[in-house]
Amino acid sequence: MVGFPEQITFDNYPNAFSAMNYATGFGNSLVITVLSVVLTVIFSAMAAYVLHRRASKFSTFIYYFCGVTMLIPFQAIMIPLVNLFSQIDLLNRTGLIIMNIGFSVSLSVYLYYGTMRSISTELDDAARVDGANRVDIFLKVILPMLKPTTVTIVILNGMKIWNDYLLPSLVVNQEGMRTLPLELYSFFGEFTTQWELALTGLILAILPVIILFIFLQRYFIEGIGEGATKI
Repeated sequence: MVGFPEQITFDNYPNAFSAMNYATGFGNSLVITVLSVVLTVIFSAMAAYVLHRRASKFSTFIYYFCGVTMLIPFQAIMIPLVNLFSQIDLLNRTGLIIMNIGFSVSLSVYLYYGTMRSISTELDDAARVDGANRVDIFLKVILPMLKPTTVTIVILNGMKIWNDYLLPSLVVNQEGMRTLPLELYSFFGEFTTQWELALTGLILAILPVIILFIFLQRYFIEGIGEGATKI
C-alpha cells in the first residue's frame, strides 16, 4: 500500500550504512572518482593548450577527433574493452581509472579548447619575455584562467563517475573493491527488494555529489558559458 509515512524515523540510516558496507564503498568511490577527475583535468588541459597554441592540420584533426569520439556509445565498445583489460590484468581499480579517463578526456579537451580561444597568445609572449618557459606559462598563467571550465569538468565527470554502475560492475565487482552504486544494489534481490534500505542508501550515496555541486555551482555556470559559447 502506497501512502505518506505515519511518523518520521531515521532508524534506517544506520541499518543501511552497515548493510551496504558504506565506508568501504565510499572509500573506493572516492579514490576512483578523485584520481580519474584529477588526471582527466591535467591531461585535458595540457592537450587543449598544445592543440590551440601549436595550430596545424594535425592538431585540428585531433581536436575534431575528440568531438567525434563523444558520439561513440559505451555499449558499442564495452565487451572488447573489458576483454582487452582482462588480458593485461587490469580488471581492478587502476584499470577502471584508466577507462574513466579515456571516456572523459574527449569532452574535457573540447571544453578547454573552447575556453583557450578566449585567452590571448600575447599573454604567452609577455610571460616568455619575463623568462618563463612553456611549463611555467601553462601552470602559472593559463591554468588559473581556466578555473571556471575546470570546475565544470570536475562536476560533470565527477557526477558521471561517482554514479556509474555499468562500468564498475564489469571491472571491480569483487568483495572489497565495489563502489557505492554496486553496494547499493545489494538491497535488490531476485525475489525481494528492501525498499526502506535501498532508498535510504540512495540518499547516502548521492549526498557527497550534492554537497560538491552546492559549493561549486557558481563556477559551474561560468564554465559552461565559457567552454561552450566560444567553441
